[in-house]
Amino acid sequence: MIPATTSPAVTERLAAFLGAPADRLEDEFVRLADTVWGKEGTGDAVEHTPTLVALLDTVDERRRGYLAVLLGLLAESEHPATDGPVTAAVRAGLDRYLELLRASGANTPLTVALVYLLSHFPESRERILSVARREELALDHHDLSRLERALRRLDPGSPDLGRCWPSPAAWRLNDDERDFDRTWIEALTAEQLTVNWDNDTRTVLAYAGMRAYWAVRHGVPEETAHPMAPAPEATTAPGTDPEAFARHGAVLRCPVCRGGLSFGGGSVRCTACPAVHPLAGGLLDLSAGTTHSAAGPEDTTADLLQKLAAMPSMGVYYESVLRPAFLRIAGMNWGNAVSQEDEDAYIVRHTRPVDGPCLDLAAGAGRWTAVLADAVGDERLIAQDMALPMLNTLRRRLPRVPAVVASALTLPYDDAVFGAVNCWNALQAFPEQADVAIAEIGRVLKPGGTFTLMTFRWADDAVDRYFQESHHFPSRPAGMLLFEREEIGKWLADAGLTVREESGPGSFVFITAVKEA
Repeated sequence: MIPATTSPAVTERLAAFLGAPADRLEDEFVRLADTVWGKEGTGDAVEHTPTLVALLDTVDERRRGYLAVLLGLLAESEHPATDGPVTAAVRAGLDRYLELLRASGANTPLTVALVYLLSHFPESRERILSVARREELALDHHDLSRLERALRRLDPGSPDLGRCWPSPAAWRLNDDERDFDRTWIEALTAEQLTVNWDNDTRTVLAYAGMRAYWAVRHGVPEETAHPMAPAPEATTAPGTDPEAFARHGAVLRCPVCRGGLSFGGGSVRCTACPAVHPLAGGLLDLSAGTTHSAAGPEDTTADLLQKLAAMPSMGVYYESVLRPAFLRIAGMNWGNAVSQEDEDAYIVRHTRPVDGPCLDLAAGAGRWTAVLADAVGDERLIAQDMALPMLNTLRRRLPRVPAVVASALTLPYDDAVFGAVNCWNALQAFPEQADVAIAEIGRVLKPGGTFTLMTFRWADDAVDRYFQESHHFPSRPAGMLLFEREEIGKWLADAGLTVREESGPGSFVFITAVKEA
């Protein structure tokens, strides 16, 4: 029963949600969430919350899961504060939430949704965890570790930052890596500690929330990970014969003046200016002279957070743990609709180079560089990235492929020299300047050359989009930023690229474009 004091708009949406058949339930929940919490929100969440809590006693289990997600969203609306009036109104139902959790069963959609909801009440940490840790509940260890982290308060004397996504349980650090963490954390100011801690908490809540929202709609997803390869023993990879770079000398350009490069005597020199560029460990560093956007006030800790990506084993963690989790968030891949094999097949099927070398841009740890090497031959391939730890992993995997350290925004190559360019799962890493990166790709591609791209668009569902936006990564402390499909199309057209194929389930974007003659 809906109280008479509930506003007409909310009453109407609640009635539609409560009476919806199974095939309409998701749509009616989205409308309800939009009215109570989202863009159409009335601003009376404190008044509506007791109604939502009371309905937990009268609805079926599936609707309970939806309501738990909505109550979590309402509590989160005041983040990082946990003592605001809306959160207090949601917390008033704590006794009922814990009763439901005790009876919810192991690994059910309602359990996952309640864990997300309960993650917003650090004041009741011990009480919540005493129920969540019950053996008969058999809570998933990733869910439990996220819950424990979300309920923890910052201890300035012993802060634990950065290793919380996709769950604290996913990270297994050795002593050297812990020492590495302590080094960069100790350099943070008190203000930066707080910002980073709050961003970490928001990211944990966003992952738990999106997982819960998927669970109540489709069933509890499996958090798959790829087999973890051994971490590299050293931070530098095997060297590459300088001839591997010299054979591509005609296409490479000095990042300082755009002059040609001369290879010889173990060094790489510009033929037009005094610049000398490092070549060591199979890596040619052409990052000098690149420019990046100025960090806004919200990104004051960006450079410090980037140090997370410099850990020696990051390339291994990225490929086996972090990337599969990222695809679940950015691509809505909770149901594993896109596999690694699907991605491999797309690259092989659509890469159709004309004459000339091929570029794997933002190559990362080299997973898809290896696919390209098989497709076009490693003698034609150049790998490029800005992350040294990633390229070290790539170098160990593909010692014959020359690797260039450079920015995607100022490619150190001549015009119209590549037969094909691949940029896989990377465009969203520099979202405000994605148009610049695509323009650069258009510049270096030969007429008829193919450009293969995989990136992500915003989810259609406003709740999913909120959870996407709430993720804070080392490269973007302000929160994740994805794309609208129309803007990608405009950037491609402006770069002289014609789309030949476009596809992608969920919020994946797979595109093959060809450089116009």
